[in-house]
Amino acid sequence: MIVQFRTGKLERCYLESKQSIREFGASVGRKYIQRINIIKATNSLDDLKKLPGLRCHPLKGDRVGQYAINLTGFYRLIFTVEGDILNIAVIEEVSKHYGD
Repeated sequence: MIVQFRTGKLERCYLESKQSIREFGASVGRKYIQRINIIKATNSLDDLKKLPGLRCHPLKGDRVGQYAINLTGFYRLIFTVEGDILNIAVIEEVSKHYGD
């Protein structure tokens, strides 16, 4: 699986745990790196949806075509997929689902 990042900042947060913790906080920063590693190790979107605790699901409305997986509490990782099999996942953002 190939993982790409929408921004350089998101990529740095994955590559450097200190940057991730600084940007998102300790628990969300660690989960961010862990979840991307899980996406990289997965062969298909169906396999990702079956993993317990991730709650991988497609988004609706203006986010059709994007998927979300849980990080912690209200935070989720938003990504898009190219192709039917999980060939390329593009990490879009970390979002606080229910606002401030």
